[in-house]
Amino acid sequence: MKAAGKEEPAMTDQQTTPVVAAGSENTRPASTTPAVPQASREPSRWGRVDADGTVFVTSAGGERAVGSWQAGDAAEGLAHYARRFDDLLTEASLLEARLASKAGDPKQSLTSARQLREGLDDAAVVGDLAALAVRLDHLIQVAEQAVGVAKQEREEARSSATARKQALAEEAEQIAADSTQWKPAGDRLRAIVDEWKEIRGVDRKTDEQLWRRFAKARDAFNRRRGAHFADLDRQRLVAKARKQELVDEAERIADSSEWADTAARYRDLMAEWKAAGRAPKDADESLWQRFRGAQDKFFARRSATFEERDAEFAVNAEEKEKLLVEAEQLDPAANLDAARSQLQRIQERWDEIGKVPRDRIRELEGRLRAVEERVRDASDARWRRTDPEAEARVAQFRERVEQFEAQAAKARAAGNRRKAEQAEAQAAQWREWLTTAEHALATR
Repeated sequence: MKAAGKEEPAMTDQQTTPVVAAGSENTRPASTTPAVPQASREPSRWGRVDADGTVFVTSAGGERAVGSWQAGDAAEGLAHYARRFDDLLTEASLLEARLASKAGDPKQSLTSARQLREGLDDAAVVGDLAALAVRLDHLIQVAEQAVGVAKQEREEARSSATARKQALAEEAEQIAADSTQWKPAGDRLRAIVDEWKEIRGVDRKTDEQLWRRFAKARDAFNRRRGAHFADLDRQRLVAKARKQELVDEAERIADSSEWADTAARYRDLMAEWKAAGRAPKDADESLWQRFRGAQDKFFARRSATFEERDAEFAVNAEEKEKLLVEAEQLDPAANLDAARSQLQRIQERWDEIGKVPRDRIRELEGRLRAVEERVRDASDARWRRTDPEAEARVAQFRERVEQFEAQAAKARAAGNRRKAEQAEAQAAQWREWLTTAEHALATR
């Protein structure tokens, strides 16, 4: 718009046609939006151009000069100022549409509506100013309501966002306080950071306060996790040193031939290994392989030795089975002395034969003891029947005990351990009979 008295290019019909009709249903902020006719359709209703070219607009308060037209006839000038009025209508319609669609900032729309309303009294236009004023007043009211609604929505959104960040900060504090699930807890804290970034609308002061709480909790968790793993590393170093000691001993005794004692020690070493705890992963695996290697070496040697011995002892077992057949045929009830004498020879031969495979010891020894008990029971029965001879038998048994003990002492002094053990076993057998005889004397 130019000052009065200066020529202004006429606007095209496309420029003066409103983008959205003022009375359109789709653009009304509310159902009571006042309709304003386009001035360009009948500009003479709202103004005139006098003989000297002054353009007037008619309103309820009378006429008001809005400009001057010197570029052509009066009708063209009046139409020009009417199109300017239609431009104001277009602006108002656009604001109404923007408010209705909630596409923009209602506060900006309110500012624009107020600017239009404030400039209407001095606007260099020709049209229904009163109706447009009513429409703009209504538009301002609608915009103010929209501003209020937007403000309330922002407050609700801010409150919701604040509550979400408050919950995230509290969750982080809970994790920092007592969680020992280090990896899941660490992953969750990282996820909280991502969630935090997506939450908008919290005022800066509150956001900074909540972030400080979260950051403090995260730092506390990281310190506690770091202390835990540092302590775990120390424990693993101690475990590594202890397991190294166990490995050294296991390798040192792997060549031992003290089969029973060494096997027992390996069992103890295994228990100590478990009690030592975990060493660092690579070291733990390496040490375990060495430990198992030493243990396997010992037990493989022991198994090979026992298998070799068992093969040798199998012949002994066959010999002892033959003796058992002979022993089990003894009849102490028919001839106790003969049975006792024959049993003694069998026992001597038994000891001379030597060891048998381990899995046969209980069976064979059990059968021999059964024969010995049968002979002893027969002897006891006879002692009870022959009391006058009891004292002589006691003296005889004592003499035999002393005789075998002397033989054992002589054999041991000569370095013959096997004969010493045989004599001691015979002495023990006669000592049992002596004890039985003495008991019979005491209770007759």
